[in-house]
Amino acid sequence: MNDIVLKWAAELQSLAQAGLYYSKDDYDTERYARIREISAEMLAERTGLPAGKVAEVFCSDVGYQTPKVDTRAAVFRDGKILLVRERNGRWSLPGGWCEFNISPAENVIKEVREEAGLDAEVVRLIAVQDRDKHNTPKYIYGVVKIFYLCRALGGEFRANTETSESRYFAEDELPEMAQERCTDEQVRMCFEAVKSHDWTVLFD
Repeated sequence: MNDIVLKWAAELQSLAQAGLYYSKDDYDTERYARIREISAEMLAERTGLPAGKVAEVFCSDVGYQTPKVDTRAAVFRDGKILLVRERNGRWSLPGGWCEFNISPAENVIKEVREEAGLDAEVVRLIAVQDRDKHNTPKYIYGVVKIFYLCRALGGEFRANTETSESRYFAEDELPEMAQERCTDEQVRMCFEAVKSHDWTVLFD
């Protein structure tokens, strides 16, 4: 999100959301609500998206605004990494948004089961990343990405609503990646982690 106006809109939305959550004054609440509306109008004007859709996505959260959490699993077999094929035809590490009622490690196990049909266990943490420093397109809200090295315990791919296929790939034969979810660089980071006996968790 390199457009300065979009950055301003995101910051205004965050400030307005916090104000709506903490304010006890009716007049201030009205002002914060209007600021939030203006931020959505700015985003709609800048992107050409329908104002109603922008408001639905951009202004639907409540409480103090914090980043969303995305978990990704690196599962290896015979030196190859497991990828799942998204509905758009591109590939990604199994993973997704962290559910509110389970831990990030539990979430990544759930995602492997849902997207790849495998039972798995977490071996160790690979990296914690600020999504906007690594993935495109930039999101209007913050995202923390957590990568785990996992071990498959059994199971097989099952048809589901999120992915159409799963397959293991060597590092030199990676398919077209869904860059908004996982980049080639992030997948290669996972290869480095599994080959290392004293991996140091990456963070930024």
